[in-house]
Amino acid sequence: MIMSPTIPYLHLPADRIGVTPENHTLPADIRLGPVALQVNDLDASLNFYTQVIGLRVDHQDHQGGQRIARLGTPDGHILLELREKKGARYAPHRGRLGLYHIAVLLPTRADLGRFVQNALSLGAHVGQSDHHFSEATYLRDPDGLSVEVYRDRPRDEWRVTEEGEIIGGSDPLDLKALKDAAGDLPWTGVPDGTSIGHLHFYVGDLDEAARFYHAGLGFPKVTWSMPTALFLGAGGYHHHLGVNTWAAGSAPSSEDDARLLSWDLILPNQTTLDRTVDSLQSGGFDVTATPDGPLFTDAWGIAVRLRTA
Repeated sequence: MIMSPTIPYLHLPADRIGVTPENHTLPADIRLGPVALQVNDLDASLNFYTQVIGLRVDHQDHQGGQRIARLGTPDGHILLELREKKGARYAPHRGRLGLYHIAVLLPTRADLGRFVQNALSLGAHVGQSDHHFSEATYLRDPDGLSVEVYRDRPRDEWRVTEEGEIIGGSDPLDLKALKDAAGDLPWTGVPDGTSIGHLHFYVGDLDEAARFYHAGLGFPKVTWSMPTALFLGAGGYHHHLGVNTWAAGSAPSSEDDARLLSWDLILPNQTTLDRTVDSLQSGGFDVTATPDGPLFTDAWGIAVRLRTA
């Protein structure tokens, strides 16, 4: 991403990692909750997300004539909600503002190695990149929506600048090392401990995105020197959110597109939720009350719901 003199991540105190917002900062113990996607063919999507990605179906239902499925980990932690809308248009690459990719975080390198071997055996096209702070693979679902599956490197392997900016890269993955890490155990789907590690969005303007996600929502900036992308993360994480302008000039995803419907931000307590709501409203962002928590929408129609753990 950036060519700059770097030092080991752990050589800096935690409070020097990133740029914190002026008024409200999210604590380290937030997490990303279920992500809701609109898809064209629920059966095709279920096949991809169970057989290739390895999620388990927790529940299927009909709501108002719409088929819905919720998927997650073996212990019932929900990561994804799929909502079928027949005729939803295929998501063109960099053709709509909104979702760039969701990212499924596996607990270990061995898990990632087994995932890659299984995906390749199924004939899936698997993109790959070593980001230095993580090892990542990339796939597209039947609607053209992008899914990253990755594992984090330990923080003592991360690099930062003296200013506290986390530095990554995009080098080829060491596929042999991943295969060796996988060992002889077969892939049986995502294990317990798998989570939504981060989300990455196409936006129209980085300053406006920072006004919502940094100043309003409260995520510190952790990588900010790129001219066309910004990364934000709580607790010194390499990023919970990425935003980029690589599709700038495109229209936001519409109701007729396969798309991101919403994502949940899980906060540790009601006090943090109330402060986050106040911060967003003070920034001029309107709130919509829903049965599951207050909902805010950015300038490109990306909706985040705030909930407590």
